[in-house]
Amino acid sequence: MHIDTLYEDDDLVIVNKPAGLLVIPDRFNAALPSLNRLLEAKYGGKIWVVHRLDRDTSGVICFARNEQAHRYLSILFQERDVNKFYAGLVTGIVMPADGRIESPIAEHPAVHGKMVVAKKGKMAVTDYRVVEQWPLYSLLQFQIHTGRTHQIRVHMQSIGHPIVCDELYGDGQPFLLSTIKRKYRMSEKDEVEKPLLSRLALHAYRIDFEKEDGTHINVEADLPKDISACVKQLNKWCAPRQSS
Repeated sequence: MHIDTLYEDDDLVIVNKPAGLLVIPDRFNAALPSLNRLLEAKYGGKIWVVHRLDRDTSGVICFARNEQAHRYLSILFQERDVNKFYAGLVTGIVMPADGRIESPIAEHPAVHGKMVVAKKGKMAVTDYRVVEQWPLYSLLQFQIHTGRTHQIRVHMQSIGHPIVCDELYGDGQPFLLSTIKRKYRMSEKDEVEKPLLSRLALHAYRIDFEKEDGTHINVEADLPKDISACVKQLNKWCAPRQSS
């Protein structure tokens, strides 16, 4: 599997993770490929995990290449000295067009692997800003100031605008052209409509921090083709709404 390397030096490697790929091996299915194992095979040595992305989230992720870098980066992430930015498609019109969500997050009391906003949870802070809006969807940029599990997904669900295609916190329905295009006609060759997007519409597009030696790292990854295709079709068939 090809791995898109965005930056590398002797201390770290930053790659553009494809959607659907695990960051670390699955405890219950070791045969599934994982990003850190692929990088270890590529570099011929141990690669240290510094932070994680959900399996279906694409985008920028950083790994350490030695123990010293791992210690430094782990502290950096723990003390929130890393700027992490995401982009995502959500359902509905988001108002106000920019804001901050400060809601604690805890494990769901009954559903394993799911999180929920709860008073007794750990505080989580997410800033959002609307980039584009259409009648049924909005494209947002996020900056997270904490690193809770499923943070953006839980926070957006909590304000009524779950991430598109989110099976855990939304309806999980794929993004179909027929939803936004009037008089849509399916190709005669197809028995069912092929979705433009069928995975979580969330992408880590930028990471920004300083290395131990003072080097400024600022790495970005463009929106992937599947999310970009949705944005393109929304702009083609839907009248954009003015943010307010």
